[in-house]
Amino acid sequence: MVLTEKNGVLFFRFLNFSGFAEISHGIFTRSHGCNDGPFQSLNVCADVGDDIRRVRDNRNIIARLCGGGKLFFLKQVHGCDVAVIKGRHKGLSGMTIDEGTVGDAVITDIPGLNLVIQVADCQAVLIYDPVRRVVANVHSGWRGSIQNIIGATITRMQQEFRTVPGDIMAGIGPSLGPCCAEFVNYKSEIPRPFWKYRTAGNHFNFWSASHDQLCAAGVPKENISLANICTRCNTDLFFSYRRAGITGRFAAVIGLSQTGAG
Repeated sequence: MVLTEKNGVLFFRFLNFSGFAEISHGIFTRSHGCNDGPFQSLNVCADVGDDIRRVRDNRNIIARLCGGGKLFFLKQVHGCDVAVIKGRHKGLSGMTIDEGTVGDAVITDIPGLNLVIQVADCQAVLIYDPVRRVVANVHSGWRGSIQNIIGATITRMQQEFRTVPGDIMAGIGPSLGPCCAEFVNYKSEIPRPFWKYRTAGNHFNFWSASHDQLCAAGVPKENISLANICTRCNTDLFFSYRRAGITGRFAAVIGLSQTGAG
């Protein structure tokens, strides 16, 4: 990933997406927003006790950086439901917030509709099919990982848009790394097939798990980018629930650009 600054806001971009001018994407850091206290400062989540007016201002900051397109927010529940957003949203104007849609992954082929996942240790997995011009954003915490929400999302892309997995580009965002992903009760929480991702002690490497799930779904290894940034170790850049408890959520965004430049 490469760190980018625009209008004072810092965000990361995946290098394997850099050749596609038709998409806009970014993993936004917590800096240069409107919030203070534990939510300082670019918190985009309205459900963590923050001032909703400041959350709205932060979302507007991100919308402007995405070319003024609409933002689509899910009601994330650590499940395995995948939402598909098609023509019914094409006529909406301004910034769209649809947190009534329950799910942890979302897919669209609509230009100007930017898909947002809110995280603070969980993975956001950005997916792009450049042949069918379809984007997806996946919220994969450990619960989503053991349910293989990544595989479910790619299957849905195949069903709805005829995506060929070999065409997919993917990026696994900053999240809880194997250095900090400790599960003391892993024997009761983590299914045995995932124990192969256990590293030292009770720690797990869910970065590798997501990489393997992408490959198992048919995505070529060379098309996958991994941030390799632990959120708990880098709270100057990112919110971390494991580190702080009460904290904000940073935004991972991907969308088809209306202007053709991402």
